[in-house]
Amino acid sequence: MNIRNIAIIAHVDHGKTTLVNQLLISSHTFRSNEKIIDRALDSNDLERERGITILAKTTSLDFDGYRINILDTPGHADFGGEVERIMNMVDGVLLVVDAYEGVMPQTRFVLKKALEMKVKPIVVVNKVDRENADIDRVLDETLNLFIELGADDSLLDYKVLYASALKGTSSYSPSIDSQRLGMEPILKTIIKEIPEPRVTVDGPFLMQPALLDYNDYVGRIGIGLVKRGSIKVGDTISLSRINGTVKQYRIQKIFGYFGLNRIEIETAKAGDICAIAGIPDIFVGETICSPDEVVALPLLRIDPPTLEMTFGVNTSPFSGKDGKLLTCTKIEERLKKEVEKDVSLKVEKIPSSESFMVSGRGELHLSILIENMRREGFEIQVSKPQVIIKEIDGVKMEPFEDVQIDVPEIYLGSIIDLMSNRAAELVKMTYHENQVRIEYVIPSRGLLGFMNTFLTQTHGYGIINHTYKEYRPMISLNIGERKIGVLIATETGSATTYALEHTEERGTMFISPGALVYEGMIVGENRYSNDLEVTVVKEREKTNQRSTSKDQTVVLKAPRRMTLEQCLDYINQDELLEITPNTYRMRKKILNTPERKKYEAKINRSKE
Repeated sequence: MNIRNIAIIAHVDHGKTTLVNQLLISSHTFRSNEKIIDRALDSNDLERERGITILAKTTSLDFDGYRINILDTPGHADFGGEVERIMNMVDGVLLVVDAYEGVMPQTRFVLKKALEMKVKPIVVVNKVDRENADIDRVLDETLNLFIELGADDSLLDYKVLYASALKGTSSYSPSIDSQRLGMEPILKTIIKEIPEPRVTVDGPFLMQPALLDYNDYVGRIGIGLVKRGSIKVGDTISLSRINGTVKQYRIQKIFGYFGLNRIEIETAKAGDICAIAGIPDIFVGETICSPDEVVALPLLRIDPPTLEMTFGVNTSPFSGKDGKLLTCTKIEERLKKEVEKDVSLKVEKIPSSESFMVSGRGELHLSILIENMRREGFEIQVSKPQVIIKEIDGVKMEPFEDVQIDVPEIYLGSIIDLMSNRAAELVKMTYHENQVRIEYVIPSRGLLGFMNTFLTQTHGYGIINHTYKEYRPMISLNIGERKIGVLIATETGSATTYALEHTEERGTMFISPGALVYEGMIVGENRYSNDLEVTVVKEREKTNQRSTSKDQTVVLKAPRRMTLEQCLDYINQDELLEITPNTYRMRKKILNTPERKKYEAKINRSKE
């Protein structure tokens, strides 16, 4: 069978998507006059802006008489559930490793999934032209990782290739001088090393969707490998559901993939990776089969959510000034649409409210959804993310994560203090020149609100990566809450230079003169642990006395600007983040100052 099905796996930013681009170019999949953008498979605006793959992408190319189907997988831990399911669709993987960074936390995670499914690995050392590249060290780290993960002898006998995806060069040798334009060495190695699909050509049709997609015209679309037989548009199939029931449907459309396009096809056969429409409520792991032979394949594992937060109608005084989509009904429709294609997302309506509990795999997973909704014109308010606590055999359990931190040696002491205060357990410490790599196991709660502090302590030079490990008994320490207080506006209006000049001595401001504020909105960070109410809209009193030019010149410090993820990290449980198409505003849940004071006093009395 002249088909090869492979997945490209790697840690985030090690060059997977750029490498796919070069494979497509080398196979002459594009026309000679076709303009190819960088990282063409990252079609979502957010993917292109952030340089990460959020959703798995399917493409294919023809080379030397073979059809090579390629799945470009997400590199971030929050989207790792897709990697595991994709391993059911392929017979081999290209493991891409950065020639300088080497083995990283997500490298371990994705390779572990591949080895569990016994798929054939090929290692590609990418960015060989990078300054300070250390290919020998990276090769040793990669081999040690294979051994550590329990790879058997057949999987340890992997081929290694060398490339610079950015420059479009590759070679069989680690020598930079051997690099040549094109990706033929990688394409030829795929054909030679990766086995043909483990499928049955003849027999009744059989397929199990590993991924979902959705569009408004045909509804849910199931994407998977045809494991047996063939199917054509108009055929009747049986669907073996997760609950054990069986129902029949008629196939409306079949989609295949070539280059950057999803194309309609009439027939799909064993070994093909295709998408099927016509089953409105299909779910990942269910079995599509011939009515002549109804079977149920083993269910695919779907990683459960580990983090939850509320999404609700914007209740701030500025509600409706920016966005067009404001109502609870519109928010519910949008969240339900997202659930149609994202099996790791869970949405529940909170009774007697205009809010929803949304559960996902991590802060990035949820913030991507928020950012997409914001760009679509929604106004919403969200709470601080919280880890999902489980009770197993009467014991409260919480998620823990593996954390890898790379910092200059001068910041080592402060990072160790930070991590110990968040109940982190030190696993390993490695020195490399002036850099230190520290590995920890930490409760997921300990990472909430951590990023801002981490970047401040390391002056932006620190790099942190983390991935879900397991559920363990809950630690009783109060971790994950911001320790420092905030500055809270007491009036609604426009911030003035005069008021900010007298307020900034209290702490760090988040706003500039002219910014619209309202009572209860967080406008800055206090120097101390308590919250402080401040006036930021006050005007200078006008008098008939003339002042010198020195008195009129006011130089304010630049305000701290924060991203969506930083805001989500920053807020505490008694606060919300207001999100509109044009801005983010952090605020207290109770906006009215006297009411908030009464509530806080009541809470403090209950603690005594």
